[in-house]
Amino acid sequence: MSFSSRIFVNRSLALEKIRCFGFDMDYTLAMYKSPDYEELAFELLLDRLVSIGYPHEILKYEYDPTFPTRGLVFDAHYGNLLKVDSHGNLLVCAHGFRFLKGAEIWNFYPNKFIQRDDMKRFHILNTLFNLTETYLYACLVDFFTNCSRYVNCDTGYKHGNLFMSFRSMLQDVREAMDYVHNSGCLKEKTLENLEKYVVKDPRVPLLLSRMKEVGKVFLATNSDYNYTDVIMTHLFACDPGDQAVAQRPWRSYFDLIVVDTRKPLFFAEGTVLRQVNTDTGKLRIGTYTGPLQHCAVYSGGSSDLVCDLLGVKGKDILYIGDHIFGDILKSKKRQGWRTFLVVPELARELHVWTETSGEEGLGSAISLALCFAPVRPLDSGSSERPDISAIKQRIQNITHEMDMCYGKMGSLFRRGSCQTLFASQMMRYADLYAASFLNFLHYPFSYLFRALPMLVGTPWKEVAWSDSFWRRHTTERSRSGQLLYMVCLGHGRGRDLRTAAAPESSHLECLGGRSGNFCGPTEDAECCSEWARVPLLARVRGVPTPGLGCKGEEGR
Repeated sequence: MSFSSRIFVNRSLALEKIRCFGFDMDYTLAMYKSPDYEELAFELLLDRLVSIGYPHEILKYEYDPTFPTRGLVFDAHYGNLLKVDSHGNLLVCAHGFRFLKGAEIWNFYPNKFIQRDDMKRFHILNTLFNLTETYLYACLVDFFTNCSRYVNCDTGYKHGNLFMSFRSMLQDVREAMDYVHNSGCLKEKTLENLEKYVVKDPRVPLLLSRMKEVGKVFLATNSDYNYTDVIMTHLFACDPGDQAVAQRPWRSYFDLIVVDTRKPLFFAEGTVLRQVNTDTGKLRIGTYTGPLQHCAVYSGGSSDLVCDLLGVKGKDILYIGDHIFGDILKSKKRQGWRTFLVVPELARELHVWTETSGEEGLGSAISLALCFAPVRPLDSGSSERPDISAIKQRIQNITHEMDMCYGKMGSLFRRGSCQTLFASQMMRYADLYAASFLNFLHYPFSYLFRALPMLVGTPWKEVAWSDSFWRRHTTERSRSGQLLYMVCLGHGRGRDLRTAAAPESSHLECLGGRSGNFCGPTEDAECCSEWARVPLLARVRGVPTPGLGCKGEEGR
């Protein structure tokens, strides 16, 4: 099975214990074609800004899918786009399309740190719908910075007696986003050309029919019924020439359908539950209080009402969505639902990772963990310090090259060895995640998704075990008095690694006992059992590994 077809695990989950599968629609069941869909949304946003008074010159900008990534933060005070880790430490800083470095960053952020809880100043752009918004901020800052009619200030731009702050720019863009989505213009354009903007996969009805055989299935979307009906009819329509699949209404694949959910409010107090007239698309008067009706459609409601109608409890539900806040975080924290995060970018991330891990790729030189262990004990009175400047420079150069393979803002999950805010939220709130929910097709419904054991909170155990492991599985030889221990996670040759990173080492041995090829454990039973306990060392860079083995690509 290819990596892009796998489901990755943060917390163990027994699929046979799941009684109900819940789905979001936009960017989950209905995947929009990128970058066509983002280009459409970006054009509509520009038109809206021009209509409220922004200069016509901004219409010259065209959407560039290589620039934005999810999880960035817009600083409404200085107008910068920031990539941060889970604690608020700065990883990347861009003003428009110009990336700031060194003294420039220190000038804005003296501690290279932000209080990301300050929601009035720092706006987190976590959703796939935010990609166009992210790029629009960069375009506007770039335009006004380089326009001779405007005077650049620290917190905005001045034009005569008028001052436009970055905060007002944020407000204008947010209002334009709301207009494009709420007015229906984006939906209208999408429905006019479904083939161009919506991905149709014949495996969708196949998977949902299998899920319905083992449990209940429901749909909870923020979209209105009329839009949902057209999109879902398109997704579940069978090809006329396919006689093997019987044509059936899309609503028959679900036990419960809820539209206009207004997530994340849906996971709290919710709204009034009304029944939808599927013939007219209008709501029936009054609150619905009856039993669950087959193929009926409801509007509003709450997650509590969903559980009551379906006769299930929170942990009986596996909810599948793309919105890390509206779908995953709130359903996990407020209801205890099991969660599955759809991360379409993961396919690209895995492709870059595997492509750059070959013998001639970047991974052959840098997919490693560096751990210095002195042959003779050193303490606070020791003045010796090894020269690792060449190693650091090589790591920095190759890390930058690899980041650029993901896009101008780098990987969605990491910056070098630092985990991004998006990655930390995904690891915290999503029990499972994958590039597509269709990856469930590759697993039986009796499958146990098991997370790797992590000794988080007990670092002394990691240190004690790590020291014992290295002493028993590495050769302690060194000319310089320092031994460089290495673990290669890719499948490159040790000769490149040894020449670049440890020129003074006379010999380096792989964990399985073979020289020259740093491939991890061999078939040795003892080595294999201990290698399974190495998650902390294994997660040097890139997305978390789906599992560790001993043979073939997985063993490497």
